[in-house]
Amino acid sequence: MTFTVGGTPQHDVSLAPPVVAADLGRLRAALDADVPARDPSNILVATWNLRAFGDLTQKWQSGPDDSPKRDWRAVACIAEVVSRFDVVAMQEVRRSPTALRLLVEMLGPEWRVVASDVTEGDPGNSERLAFVYDSSRLQPSGLVGEIVLPATAGGVQQFARTPYVAGFSRDQVEFVLTTVHVLWGDSEQERLPEVSAFARWMRDWADRPMDWNQNLLVLGDFNLDRIGDPLFEAFVSTGLWPPAELNSVPRTVFEDDGENHFYDQIAWFSEPTGESLLTSLAYSGRGGSFDFLPHAFQELTPTEQSWRMSDHYPLWVEFRT
Repeated sequence: MTFTVGGTPQHDVSLAPPVVAADLGRLRAALDADVPARDPSNILVATWNLRAFGDLTQKWQSGPDDSPKRDWRAVACIAEVVSRFDVVAMQEVRRSPTALRLLVEMLGPEWRVVASDVTEGDPGNSERLAFVYDSSRLQPSGLVGEIVLPATAGGVQQFARTPYVAGFSRDQVEFVLTTVHVLWGDSEQERLPEVSAFARWMRDWADRPMDWNQNLLVLGDFNLDRIGDPLFEAFVSTGLWPPAELNSVPRTVFEDDGENHFYDQIAWFSEPTGESLLTSLAYSGRGGSFDFLPHAFQELTPTEQSWRMSDHYPLWVEFRT
């Protein structure tokens, strides 16, 4: 689906309670310090698993008896973060587009979204994948689709939540984003087949001549554990390269200082020599995650906050054209 939503007076942030303005002010200051400013020669790409991003409580501040807990205040805070990037891949967007529509509205008239349909069945968890982007900075290249594994003689297990692909361009530079939310399952062994199949499928696509495959990037929630474990090794086995700047940044609001996870990733292919396969697009060496916990919903615990914004931090990288 593709849609653009006009402004609505009831969602005017200037009319929101003072606590919303305070949250947004702290977020702006922190983002100014942590994320590069957008300029004519850079492209900022992000990925964000937005916990159960579907329905909303239709007021600025949800109360103790309201469900869901996500409200207009939460979406305004999410929009403040998203506005710092050119395109954001979003995972765990639910069947209801209510929160997604409001997010686009709050971002403003230049913002657009392309979204997959919902993957049906219990493993699909009523989730869709989406890309939200600033149309004043990027244009769709025309490529959009979902990854379906080819049938084999004995049949094949498809992805629990179908990966989603969209191409974007600026001037003469095109790039393709493929996002995925890998099945969590009951163990690492349940996640391994999906991670392995995805890495192989993407490598085959990257190597096919005369295909629409310039500047392939993968990003999303791969539910990887840590560098060196079988899941991470399967992810990088076909030449996918996550930049070193993302190796030590936190991914979730529940991480302890002594234990880093690698659930969320942004990566692209390189030759065995280490030479990047990106063309006309160069990684600037700047990337990270953004910790919003100290700046929004300060009155809530991390668990309570996770149902307003998310239990995952956004992950981002900067490219130069």
